[in-house]
Amino acid sequence: MTEASQLNDGRRDIERAIAELAARLPEPLAPVARVVYNYRWLWAHGSRSAISSISPSNWHQSRCKHYLIQSFPQAQIRALAGQSQFVARLQAAAEAIDADLRRPWAQTGIPPEHPVAYLCAEYGVHCSLPIYAGGLGVLAGDTLKAASDLAIPMVGVGLLYREGYMHQRIDETGWQQEYWTDVDFDRLPVVLVTGPDERPLTVEVLVRHRSVKVQIWRVDIGRIPLYLLDTDREDNHPIDRWITSRLYIGDRHTRLAQYLVLGLGGVRALAAMGIEPSLVHLNEGHGALSILERVRVRMAAGASVEEALAAVRQETVFTTHTPVTAGNEGYTQEEMEPVLGDFADRLGIARATFYGLGRVNPTNEQEPITLTALALRTSRVANGVSRRHGAVAREMWHPLWPERSVEGVPIGHVTNGVHTLTWMAGPMQALLDRNLDPDWRSRLCDAGLWQRIADIPDGDLWAARNALRARLIDYARERSMYDRLGSRGDRPDYVESAAAALDPTVLTIGFARRVANYKRLYLLGRLPEDGLMRLLADGPRPVQIILAGKAHPQDKEAKETIRRRFELRRDAQVARRMVFLEDYDLHMAPRVMAGVDVWLNLPRPPLEASGTSGMKIALNGGLNVSVLDGWWAEAYDGQNGWAIETPTGDPYQQDEHDARALLDLLEGEVVPLFYERDADGIPRRWLQRIKISMARLIPSFNAERMVRDYLERVYSTRPRT
Repeated sequence: MTEASQLNDGRRDIERAIAELAARLPEPLAPVARVVYNYRWLWAHGSRSAISSISPSNWHQSRCKHYLIQSFPQAQIRALAGQSQFVARLQAAAEAIDADLRRPWAQTGIPPEHPVAYLCAEYGVHCSLPIYAGGLGVLAGDTLKAASDLAIPMVGVGLLYREGYMHQRIDETGWQQEYWTDVDFDRLPVVLVTGPDERPLTVEVLVRHRSVKVQIWRVDIGRIPLYLLDTDREDNHPIDRWITSRLYIGDRHTRLAQYLVLGLGGVRALAAMGIEPSLVHLNEGHGALSILERVRVRMAAGASVEEALAAVRQETVFTTHTPVTAGNEGYTQEEMEPVLGDFADRLGIARATFYGLGRVNPTNEQEPITLTALALRTSRVANGVSRRHGAVAREMWHPLWPERSVEGVPIGHVTNGVHTLTWMAGPMQALLDRNLDPDWRSRLCDAGLWQRIADIPDGDLWAARNALRARLIDYARERSMYDRLGSRGDRPDYVESAAAALDPTVLTIGFARRVANYKRLYLLGRLPEDGLMRLLADGPRPVQIILAGKAHPQDKEAKETIRRRFELRRDAQVARRMVFLEDYDLHMAPRVMAGVDVWLNLPRPPLEASGTSGMKIALNGGLNVSVLDGWWAEAYDGQNGWAIETPTGDPYQQDEHDARALLDLLEGEVVPLFYERDADGIPRRWLQRIKISMARLIPSFNAERMVRDYLERVYSTRPRT
């Protein structure tokens, strides 16, 4: 970072906010201000429990609607200041976080003054910061956390969505209804970045012939700053204030304007803050217009368009996340022109050349323009997010390089990973504290360390799994009662039945993720021979299922899938053994992923680029039953879970095959193994499979390994030829 950035990059604004909060707290609690203004407390050992213990009931009931400290009564704060034991825990947490943030940057060849700029449309850091929709955002949040752990110089750039992503309510017919709420950013550890004059720092972009002012917010994720761009200013046109209102907004023109703000505005914001990145990492194509802005800067300095493109390509890397059409959205030139035409005029490039950069065939003016094609054509390195997805992406984008073989298409892969200390539940971490080396948290990629999971006493592992399942069942019952009464106003007897739904001793299967038809939630209703009802029936080996997930507001097919599953509630047995939890988010997900025994993943191959939820299940001793697609195609070894191999061919026949294979696996292997107990009531062979799963998956599918792979295989890779 340049010297000017010392004043402009938001650090001064963070320090001012910390000082203001500390001044409102009793002196013994002043360290809490430093803790809560950095999301590092989320995964710092002992810090989460210290913060949540301030008021367990408030922590539980708020569901992240308000940031914790800001919502406490002053009387409660004063009482806490007199509790020496709590004050000591808080101070220890603050000192541990401070010590972590003081560590020197890693010697990686990326200078701290020229960090990697990571551009993404969404970030899933914590449920209190609702600027995420699903897996892409959570992956981005985990990446920033791992970069902080590894001391990799990086800055994140995204958008600050005033209404976040949609909330979900299921009406009495089972149909998903959406609603949005304003996010109270005054209650979050997010600060407006100001300039030397202490006024909000802004940059401008032209949208629809109007100059739009963009202000910048900063939030710290460990040692990594995340900058969020915002057009909701009184000096902007009312329509332009709406640009950064909602994530993945339905209106296509507004989405294009968001991509313009993220791409062009992101580059200009970094420059205004004095941040000169050595590399720009585009996490999905939403930020690809940053390429054109950097081309403009070089052309303004005298370079030709060819020279500028070549220079920008040297400093751009791109990760593509999906082969699904909706994730590679195409626009006509007529749609692009109102949003991008002003910029194209300023750039001085012929329209055919300008828009041709986003077409597979640059000369075909009838072809849709995609940001994915733009990013692939103008990045020095590109990658998919699993080994199989890399191969799928090479075939999918082969037309961009028709002179090459499919194998020669320059798209590699870096398999995703998850942030272990975010997603591993407290009881499981405590179990590892008792059985692994004290420094296990700093040795996440050490395969030899994780082999020692085999030595954990079966009784202790089983007790941890039972505790996590019981905690999930309590949560699911409470949420189910709330959904039935508060959301839908169901019959009193049906509401009361939620209190008896589920059983903390029963094999619990989870299916919770974004509801898109290629994820095939509907396969549960396609199990042959009344298979679902047979699984849920009372008997010596019962099964219960927890479902959750949102459909995009415009995805009517996915909404219909939810409705059909919801209809099953009319059967009393189903209502007792299967629940659908509304409004799946980062408050709910950790509880579900820690508590289920089995995780179902049923995508239609090859549309699952990676998938990370199953990795989170493995962290907590759950087992995967998954189609061999995405990450599971390289993770499954025959002992660490179960796999379904989908035949190629007609989708209907695929569904029939996979539904049968799923039922056969559950009835023939999974359920019997779970209920196979010894004289002590312990399922030894089930626990053996858990130990194998944890030992083999945790060191290979964590975010630290992923970021190291990016360093070695993407950031340090020579440009393609």
